[in-house]
Amino acid sequence: MKYELIKHEISHRIIYITLNRPEKRNALNQQMVAELTHALKKAKNNPQGKVIVLKAEGKAFCAGADLAYIQSLQAFSYEENLADSNQLKALFEIIYQHPKIIIAQVEGHALAGGCGLATVCDYIFSVPHAKFGYTEVKIGFIPAIVMVFLLRKIGESRAKRLLLSGEIYTAEEILSTGLFHQLCDPKTIADSVKHFATSLCENNSEAAMAITKKMIADIQSMPIEKALSFAAEQNAKARNTTDCKKGISAFLNKEKPSW
Repeated sequence: MKYELIKHEISHRIIYITLNRPEKRNALNQQMVAELTHALKKAKNNPQGKVIVLKAEGKAFCAGADLAYIQSLQAFSYEENLADSNQLKALFEIIYQHPKIIIAQVEGHALAGGCGLATVCDYIFSVPHAKFGYTEVKIGFIPAIVMVFLLRKIGESRAKRLLLSGEIYTAEEILSTGLFHQLCDPKTIADSVKHFATSLCENNSEAAMAITKKMIADIQSMPIEKALSFAAEQNAKARNTTDCKKGISAFLNKEKPSW
């Protein structure tokens, strides 16, 4: 696929996927969602990249749905709306279930669907003045798909505060919810994200991170006994992986494993 609304590059084992529609505040439309989905699927088996950074050109991270797209919704049938909803669901699911760690580098406002896009990532690094809001209820819509992930990430009480109010908050104002990994100075956020991503690349096993991320997603829906049995099985399987044997050998020999 030829990308027109996003950019894709790899540097020092970090895959950068950049929303590139600054004149529209990187608003989401069907084409951008399709391009993001394609790029993320392609990244799954790319051995050159170990961590993904999702960022944006311009002053906004993502302003949510494109206005022309919102207007077109009024003429959609239920079947068309369902197909369109499933496209966004698939994008969010790919991010959440992706084997690679995904970091959102937010340097501008992230609203409605754009806020959802950042929410689903594993980590969010944000500048303090960036504004976040799940504003769907303000226009009679609902933050349906992101709700599934936000509840898991910050819990019911905090999620209700954000989803039901529809208010817009600065990153500093909602820092206490646990939505963010780190607030960064605008001048140094790119370096902070790069440093963190590089640390993951150099110090952690990619296979171990992928298994751990998948377990975090899977275990939450299991009864405690099933979850513990599943965890024991994964523990046993992990001990026989190449990365685990390599890591244990390096530890016993007081060496740093090369990941």
